[in-house]
Amino acid sequence: MTPLVVVAAPANAAAADCSDVSAYPWTDTSKTPDERAHALLEASTQHQKYRWLVEQPANSPEQTEFSGVTYPVQVPCTPTVVYTDGPDGVRFTPGVTAFPAPISVASTWDEQLTYDRSAAVAAEAFATGKNVVLGPGLASGRTPLSGRTAEYFGEDPLLTGVLAAATVNGLQESGDGERAVLANLKHYVGNEQELDRQLSSSDIDERTRRQIYDLPFEITMDRSDPASVMCSYNQIDDVYGCENPLLDDVLRDDLGFDGYVLSDFGAVHSTAPSLDAGLDQELNRPVFFTPELLDQALAAGEVTQEQIDQAAFRVVRTYLAGGLFDHPLPTTPVADAATPEHEALARRVAAEGSVLLANDGVLPLAPTAGDTIALIGPTASSTPTDGISAASVCSMAWRFNDAGTMECEDLVSPETAIRERAAQDGATVTYSDGSDVTAAAAAAAQADVAVVFGYQRSGEFSDLPDLRLQGDGDALIEVVAAANPDTVVVLQTGSAVEMPWVDDARAVLETWYAGEQMGPATADLLFGDVNPSGRLPMTFPVSLADTPTAASPERYPGTFADGSTTRPEGSTEIRQVEYSEGLQVGYRWYEAQDIEPLFAFGHGLSYTDFEYDKVKVTPASTKEGQEVRIRFRLTNTGDRVGTETAQAYVTLPDSAGEPFRRLVGWEQVTLQPGEHRKVEITLTAEDLRLAQYWDESTDSWQTPRGTYQVHVGGSVEATAGTTFRVR
Repeated sequence: MTPLVVVAAPANAAAADCSDVSAYPWTDTSKTPDERAHALLEASTQHQKYRWLVEQPANSPEQTEFSGVTYPVQVPCTPTVVYTDGPDGVRFTPGVTAFPAPISVASTWDEQLTYDRSAAVAAEAFATGKNVVLGPGLASGRTPLSGRTAEYFGEDPLLTGVLAAATVNGLQESGDGERAVLANLKHYVGNEQELDRQLSSSDIDERTRRQIYDLPFEITMDRSDPASVMCSYNQIDDVYGCENPLLDDVLRDDLGFDGYVLSDFGAVHSTAPSLDAGLDQELNRPVFFTPELLDQALAAGEVTQEQIDQAAFRVVRTYLAGGLFDHPLPTTPVADAATPEHEALARRVAAEGSVLLANDGVLPLAPTAGDTIALIGPTASSTPTDGISAASVCSMAWRFNDAGTMECEDLVSPETAIRERAAQDGATVTYSDGSDVTAAAAAAAQADVAVVFGYQRSGEFSDLPDLRLQGDGDALIEVVAAANPDTVVVLQTGSAVEMPWVDDARAVLETWYAGEQMGPATADLLFGDVNPSGRLPMTFPVSLADTPTAASPERYPGTFADGSTTRPEGSTEIRQVEYSEGLQVGYRWYEAQDIEPLFAFGHGLSYTDFEYDKVKVTPASTKEGQEVRIRFRLTNTGDRVGTETAQAYVTLPDSAGEPFRRLVGWEQVTLQPGEHRKVEITLTAEDLRLAQYWDESTDSWQTPRGTYQVHVGGSVEATAGTTFRVR
């Protein structure tokens, strides 16, 4: 055991002169974060070091009691740090903007907009007294039933990684030296369902894990420098995520992560195995990383002093490198951190993140004086119907008021915004909450156009039972569509839904959980003040039976030793979830299995049309590691200005054994009517990971030789294409 050297330090941080860098060298900004962290730990007692290994004592330096566990006061001149949950904004905090959910952000496919939204979240977090945001969330969309689908960026590793990196950079790099906020990637890894998330094992072969589940984290690491990663609740191949060797062997050694690993709340199950695996900090209160248990593990030789010092160092160094020591939280948090600029940004994200799924010409609405628009459905209005209103689909888990019901500050409902917008054209809006389908049908029949809202609420702690609209939404839509042939459906969901009525609706607009500006954004799109440009980040199947995990109960929900899928009361047996669909996740599954989806990954309509031609790849024959350029011409063939997300997909040579396309890049292009532009999507040497596969026999990425198929277009079903060879 390494001898412990204790350097005395003043006990009362409040009495310290933190400008005295000779006494407190960790405050010396001329030194590197590594030097400052080492200086702090050299001045710490053993139990002061232990404080860094648990969130509460690490972040409240002068408090000594935490749920009955006692620590010494921390060394002087260390910051107060406050964590906040935040995939969709600063949660459970008044005076902040309710931004659209991450699935809506993903539908923009826009790195800069994602960055800007995250910068706004960082500003509001810091202003309200928080400096670590627990987000973004990364998952791979294995099943659309996952309760937290809306918290993630969809089913593609590249799209997820790129937007997660933009989120991290927006949170961490946007302060211009005036604030310090850190990001936390979650959850590593294989956390793809809420059902039994703490009592299940995600059983994944190595190639699948590397290409589908690790890859989003790797892309994020390549494009940003996240401060921390949160290990997941679930087991991975029968070992809990927070004591799994993957933390060091893959996350750090292979993916290059150099921050600290934080547990999810209650996800730690051991002391020595967790520290051995690379866990640095236990979230919330001390349970397994208490001074008593750490002393015992150290005395028993189960952990080493070096491991304890390393874990503490990673936390301290990250706090220092991220600016938490040098940019303390405001003494008095502001009561209202939301700004008009953030409100406008929320409206823009909501509009650009909505996806026009279907439209036979009824949209955009162009009413004339005297026309009537019927709005139908409880989520169109701020007035609750049986507890359901627009606030119910504002976001996944926003805030709860004193009455225990969900609220969304500054929410502008679709009803309010559409009434105001229709009045500009002299049109009248009627409203029916849909609770009486006969009255709803009558309202629809008397209107020139009917706009009916369908919803699906989902969130943490449970998965969806099916992909149907809730509140008898399917029946309501069918009745309204039968009463009025000009029916527009507006969906407010957190995941894909089945649409048995799709052929009876003239248009379908998916707005997801669109945040406080859902009303104005929806009106902007319906009336054509904004041309739709959102693209699906996940496949919408015709039915749940078509999804990859529906093939067997072993895939979802997972089974127990007796083959059953239902947990006996009181049982703590680990549910085994077999990822036997392998690489065929999301759109890969539908192509490989020749299943026609309802709406394909990448799909999204506009009020104009685009044409792709003259596709060319240079060089047509290349060596491994050389840059590849995919070029094509894009033309706006319609009569409105519009933005197209031009997507490029590659199918690997047959030798790779992957009979499906994979996204390798995209470019967002805005064109005037009749305008065309040459577009180029370049795969650099670093990007070529996207055209490789993981070879388990060599434990490395490999580039298959042979012919690659290239397709460009507005979705994964793109038809324009060509080939290139790697020799």
